[in-house]
Amino acid sequence: MSSAPTASNTTDNSQQRPPRQRNGPPPPRRQGRNPPPQTRARYQQTNQGLQEKKKPVFVKVDQLKPGTSGHTLTVKVVDQNSVPQKAGAASSHLRPVRIAECLVGDETASILFTARNDQVDLMKPGTTVNLRNAKIDMFKGSMRLAVDKWGRIEVTEPADITVKEDNNLSLVEYELVNVE
Repeated sequence: MSSAPTASNTTDNSQQRPPRQRNGPPPPRRQGRNPPPQTRARYQQTNQGLQEKKKPVFVKVDQLKPGTSGHTLTVKVVDQNSVPQKAGAASSHLRPVRIAECLVGDETASILFTARNDQVDLMKPGTTVNLRNAKIDMFKGSMRLAVDKWGRIEVTEPADITVKEDNNLSLVEYELVNVE
């Protein structure tokens, strides 16, 4: 006899697996942009009519520390210096970036603010602005104030702020030290 498998050998019941059974409940649903309907309804019930926004906590310039973010402050623009674009830095397929360094401050201190693109037009000397969700960037060991795409710059009515220019936080040089 030949040892080649036949049709009767391949359909042997001992080689077939039984259907897979689950142990316990099904795995939880992933919650992406649209949570499951029961969660969405529960959220609407608990927050119905109670959507109170948190009041922003305004800080003064002298309270800013390196590496922090989420600051809301009112400052006056003292000076604006346009940063020239390097010829080889911008590629032809990228849009040109306008950058200006603005000296801003309040009655406690002053700091350099890095304005990018449309922000340059808002930061004119003499204007008073509210910076929301501002962050501190470190540039060559010194602090720079910046507002990225998650923040906002609002020009407000002129306030009577005398900027303390002799306490410029951007002139203080910081050094990163590893603590063992």
